Amino acid sequence: MSSKFADAYLRNIVRTYRTYKEMAEKAIEQVRSEEDLNRELDESSNSIAIIVKHVSGNLRSRFRDFLTSDGEKPDRNRDSEFESEERVSREQLLRSWSSAWEIAMNSIEALSADDLERTVRIRGQELLVVEALNRSVTHTAYHVGQIVYLARHFASPNWKTLSIPKARSAEAGAVKR
Repeated sequence: MSSKFADAYLRNIVRTYRTYKEMAEKAIEQVRSEEDLNRELDESSNSIAIIVKHVSGNLRSRFRDFLTSDGEKPDRNRDSEFESEERVSREQLLRSWSSAWEIAMNSIEALSADDLERTVRIRGQELLVVEALNRSVTHTAYHVGQIVYLARHFASPNWKTLSIPKARSAEAGAVKR
């Protein structure tokens, strides 16, 4: 991989992670009550709090000692991330979220172009660093979409869109088809 391309990729992956982090935070901010942050729509769904707990656990596990240890750390209990014994406060939720993102972003921002072709392990599976990053950012985006969807549901009708509002593409400079 050329150094120029690798540097561009690293800048892009950092920007992409930051975009999803900010999107989730702006969505969570619009959910007024802690009750709604902890509310599950039905018995088989997850609350915003549970999704945040899972994403935080995943980022913390994957990126702590990213280049030198398996991305599934022995102290992580993934199954417990989907359990909610008690209501989580907004402060607890955001503290865990911020801590995990700090670990992830510090690791990602420390990567060099040469690191992209190194091999890391996740649950014993070998992946190139670039593959692990793509896998992680896709996983994160998937769950951020869930957070946004739930936040929009709970904030309605006071929801402020995080992207271009319906029927307003022309105003945003998007091409109308």
